[in-house]
Amino acid sequence: MRILVLLVLGLLTACHSLPSLPEWQSPEGREHPELGLIVDLRSDAVLTPAQLVAELQAQDQLLVGERHDNPDHHALQLWLLRALAEERPQGSLLLEMLDPQQQALVEAVRREVREGRAPADLPEALGWQRGWDWAQYGALVSHALAQPYPLLHANLRRDEIMSIYRAAPSLQGRKSAAAAVSEALLAQIEVSHCGMLPASQLPAMLAVQQQRDRRMAERTLAAAEPAMLLAGAFHVRRDLGVPLHIEDLSGKSVAVLMLAEVGETVSAAQADYVWYTPAQPEQDHCEQLRRPGKQPG
Repeated sequence: MRILVLLVLGLLTACHSLPSLPEWQSPEGREHPELGLIVDLRSDAVLTPAQLVAELQAQDQLLVGERHDNPDHHALQLWLLRALAEERPQGSLLLEMLDPQQQALVEAVRREVREGRAPADLPEALGWQRGWDWAQYGALVSHALAQPYPLLHANLRRDEIMSIYRAAPSLQGRKSAAAAVSEALLAQIEVSHCGMLPASQLPAMLAVQQQRDRRMAERTLAAAEPAMLLAGAFHVRRDLGVPLHIEDLSGKSVAVLMLAEVGETVSAAQADYVWYTPAQPEQDHCEQLRRPGKQPG
């Protein structure tokens, strides 16, 4: 009985130590019945934030998928970093948004932050790339720079991408190189380019996607544990992305948490857990490409 009481008190203490959840920011789906739900997709059990943290704190590698333009996803990532740090030391944080050329800049800024002289223009000091909206990532990156664990790049350099595009390397891996994976990724690439990408470019685009996933897998495996990777949702999917490469390279299985907007469908084949947030307004990203003179990138 005494052991049970101590266990309950321990769980309550852990719950009370969690930081406050952030307020929702995205405008759509505020009345949706799924809003805020955390689901263990392996069992369909609904979890509390504290239960999610309790399960994730034991993972050596955690992959968190996001929608890049949803501020609620970035706020929950920051919350999760803080919550997990209350339970055990974080080993490392890896970002899809950083490439190898930025790593030395990141280390220089971390030293300055630790010495109490953070740069006035942080994105400039980090060589932050314009394709990643600093307004979305600034709070999380600023927090990570002030922590004792390393902030690490997980993407390819621009010249590496161009080299892969010109001459795709052979991808080795029983699971990651399976035909079903390639076919599904090709279909996604075609849809994301609004069906306007020439068929001759599709194999090169597929190679870049999969070599990005391979690099993220390699970087995650090499990082200090527990390691957390933050990347786009397609990159972290169990059935298509980084987890397949990690399994091919190491035989390890990783935990995948998908941050998804209400109304989206996330299956157990894609992730272990899903956390539903409000949605950003629907946009027709293909409209610009349909205008005369515009070409898909």
